[in-house]
Amino acid sequence: MFMVPPFKRKQEEEEVSIDSEDEDIDSIVAETIPQDDVVEEVQSEQSEPSTEELMQLRSEMVIRTCMDLRRGENILIVCDPTTTDIGKALHDAASKFSDRVLLIVMPKGRHHGEEPPSPVANLMRQQQVVIAPTKYSLTHTVAVKQALREGARVATMPGMTIDMFIHGGMATDFQHMKKTIGDMGSLLRRRRIVNVKSESGTNITFEVNWRDWKLDDNGICNRPRMLTNLPAGKIFIQPREKTMNGTIVIDGSWEANLVEEPIFITVEEGSITDIKGGTVAAHLRQQLGEAARRLSSKEQEGVWIVSEFGFGMNANARLVGNVLEDEKRLGTCYFSIGRHTKVGLNIPGVLKAPDFWLDDTPIIRDGTFLIE
Repeated sequence: MFMVPPFKRKQEEEEVSIDSEDEDIDSIVAETIPQDDVVEEVQSEQSEPSTEELMQLRSEMVIRTCMDLRRGENILIVCDPTTTDIGKALHDAASKFSDRVLLIVMPKGRHHGEEPPSPVANLMRQQQVVIAPTKYSLTHTVAVKQALREGARVATMPGMTIDMFIHGGMATDFQHMKKTIGDMGSLLRRRRIVNVKSESGTNITFEVNWRDWKLDDNGICNRPRMLTNLPAGKIFIQPREKTMNGTIVIDGSWEANLVEEPIFITVEEGSITDIKGGTVAAHLRQQLGEAARRLSSKEQEGVWIVSEFGFGMNANARLVGNVLEDEKRLGTCYFSIGRHTKVGLNIPGVLKAPDFWLDDTPIIRDGTFLIE
């Protein structure tokens, strides 16, 4: 944005006398407000970056650090009418590194997992890099899977807003977080019993195969066939079948909303047997029931499975009512319901201040991450 500098009069017109009353006022102000405070206030106002500047900084970080775009690579940015500002900022940042940058605005989808239009899917297959800030997730679409098979590296940003793009989890040091997540590998090794509790009433225990912990959700997507969500920052695993028993109380966020009334979920041998907790719980029961009725009797069991457990590792992430960021917040845990690959359903819920043990080692206590 270009701003016209203030108009300056000639030197002789600037000489205006200051009367004694003005001098008295100036002296009173000077005595009342310490000059150091005035300087600090002016400096803080001047140093606060604008939204446009932050958009540019985050976009360049995504292009250079997360995607490691190389000169001459083909990159496609896919957005929809809700994310055009973010798409344009990414396009401008990518254009500094490559002259093969394409931005396409597709119609807004109706739900997560809906396939993009055929022309968009075809373009995705022809790229080295694809970035998709869209209202609804493209992560599990056939289009993304095909692009990955063709060698693309892909970053999806479902539900991304300008506020999320410039603040919170997107403001983290992704290289440092990658190292922190990688360092957790030795702690997770050979431990198999997970226990999660909370003051809200969570008390759940299950087993894991320690070799199955996923440590690659760090936001660095710099090799062919890699896929990431941004903002990134979690460690997760699939619980061993039929080992989970107890109660999960979702008190942080559920899907795309902050929780006002906790959701109580009873689990026996890995399957949900009861859901309580007001209107949100009633909606969840209805949602799961409708999903089950669309499937064969053999497939229906997958709807009621607690399919994933994870904990956040992003120190900058916030609890904002968007699972893209909520489940990455350091000090939180989350559980997901439904086996997406088999039943097309995967609904996550976040616990905001849990206690989490792995065997007899505390990892999180009352929402505080304990591992240094």
